[in-house]
Amino acid sequence: MTDTRQVGAARPYPFDQPDRLNLDPLYAQLRRQEPVARVRLPFGEEAWLATRYQDVKVVLGDPRFSRALSVGRDEPRTSPQPAEGGIMSMDPPDHSRLRRLVAKAFTARRVEQLRPVTAAIADELVDAMLAAGPPADLVENFSTPLPVRVICRLLGVPTEDQHLFRTWSESIVSTTSLPPEQIVEYLNSLRAYMAGLIAQRRETPTDDLIGAMVRARDEDNDRLTEQEMVDLAAGLLAAGHETTVTQISNFVYVLLTHPEQLAVLRARPELVPGAVEELMRYVPLGVSAGFARYATEDLELGGVLIRAGEPVIAAMASANRDATVFDDPDRLDITRGAGPHLGFGHGVHHCIGAQLARMELQVALGTLLARLPELDLAADEKELEWKSGLLVRGLRALPVTWCAPHR
Repeated sequence: MTDTRQVGAARPYPFDQPDRLNLDPLYAQLRRQEPVARVRLPFGEEAWLATRYQDVKVVLGDPRFSRALSVGRDEPRTSPQPAEGGIMSMDPPDHSRLRRLVAKAFTARRVEQLRPVTAAIADELVDAMLAAGPPADLVENFSTPLPVRVICRLLGVPTEDQHLFRTWSESIVSTTSLPPEQIVEYLNSLRAYMAGLIAQRRETPTDDLIGAMVRARDEDNDRLTEQEMVDLAAGLLAAGHETTVTQISNFVYVLLTHPEQLAVLRARPELVPGAVEELMRYVPLGVSAGFARYATEDLELGGVLIRAGEPVIAAMASANRDATVFDDPDRLDITRGAGPHLGFGHGVHHCIGAQLARMELQVALGTLLARLPELDLAADEKELEWKSGLLVRGLRALPVTWCAPHR
């Protein structure tokens, strides 16, 4: 076991500027040679970085690692402003109290009830693309409106207001894309909007998720503070669509640039659910690891002594390429089958909307395969523009084309 005082200088992290959806090769080197390494993020204190699958699972799932201890600390991060509390900065039992309430909206049964609605929305969006004719921007015309309209329906947010929170939600995933004062302005606008919806639900009760939170706040035993309710609703609204919006386009891009895999999926559309799992494993959505967990006691991780109070960040994208868990991990294989990937996290902070995201991604890919079987890029891959200054990797636009249907 290595003592922290014997470790060399911390590496700058992220290691380099993100290169499309390519995972930095230094992760593979660290998994082999230094699976728990010292790193320094652009802001905050130094941290340990876990890169192997088993170590990452320990950091995410072992109660000896705490998110609550990040509150009041100079947490390692990629953005100038510290993260603001909320459910992601809680440990059980406080975390469990909030999660238990929201989990009722994301059960497998509830999500499956939304599948026909999601499919109808996807068909409507493709109809509009077909009517306008190729080329089209898949980000603007399909990947963005689909999850937005679904989460609006689930939460009870008027669809006509989607343009507002599409702008405000960038504050949740911004690192440097927005100046700090604009991030604060957007966050405050989002919270004020949600507070208004909550007030409406008190006047006129509803069966949507915001209505359920109002009832829990005012009637049930799992009482929420007013601030918890506003923050939780705002976080769900932003996070409930931001990552899925990005991943739909990411997945389509990966398939279009792996034509042999796309051909298999077109021939065997029943593989779509497994393909979604493989793409979740293969695509490194995050620009870097984040949300440090703090050790509550001295412990060993990957042969290194982590002292009580030290932060550790878990590189889930690296864990998903660990050759001790996945055969030929750098190869996309949609026939691999559902594996134990960490694309939705692990432990108490496992993505609460994972079932909803899976369903939306399955519907999105399935609809595009069925309705636009000859979908292709309408621009050279090197000309595509990628977002920057965000926590997530994604395309600003994905121009696509297809063969017009025969009349």
